[in-house]
Amino acid sequence: MSITCEQSDMTMTSTPTILIVPGLRDYVDDHWQTLLERRLPNAYSVPPLTHGKLDCAARVAALDAAFARIDGPVVLVAHSAGVMIAAHWAQRHPQHQRRIRGALLATPPDFDVPLPDGYPTPDLLRQHGWLPVPRMRLGFPSIVAASSNDPLASIGRVAELAQAWGSRFVDIGAAGHLNPASGYGEWPLAEELIAELCLEPSHHRYA
Repeated sequence: MSITCEQSDMTMTSTPTILIVPGLRDYVDDHWQTLLERRLPNAYSVPPLTHGKLDCAARVAALDAAFARIDGPVVLVAHSAGVMIAAHWAQRHPQHQRRIRGALLATPPDFDVPLPDGYPTPDLLRQHGWLPVPRMRLGFPSIVAASSNDPLASIGRVAELAQAWGSRFVDIGAAGHLNPASGYGEWPLAEELIAELCLEPSHHRYA
């Protein structure tokens, strides 16, 4: 059985809201983030942009607006470029970090090197505010989930990001970019990691 925040038997002062941060493709019907939002009653997604979709500042503003509508603790669940949106948001809004119970940061791309054909170039990413990639230590517990065969980032580069952010690093094996094109779909491990992040900080598996 999948584990959700409500199913954890550890003590929590209040149940966090799950705020889902999609990547640049926003909503994909059979993506694990979309399926997670449908299944969990306390999960919500950052609304998609109608214009300026490659603009990092607009993406960060959309995340901040979604966060502002939530009362109480929040667990961020970000995938792909959504991880970078969350990192930029944390860097620009440090005053909000105390309300973040934790963050699941799944398969972040490596924006410092050229991506495969069909993805934005480093120059285009820089023009739209994505570079430099934030490397400040996050002010909340976080888990970086990395795939050993992700076409958008080597596992070594993702491990370096996890270290910079102070995140627990989880190798999820050969999962591609953890999207429907890679066979995901459902990703049951997500709910287990989210349940861990929902716990009070004293219960987290961090030094």
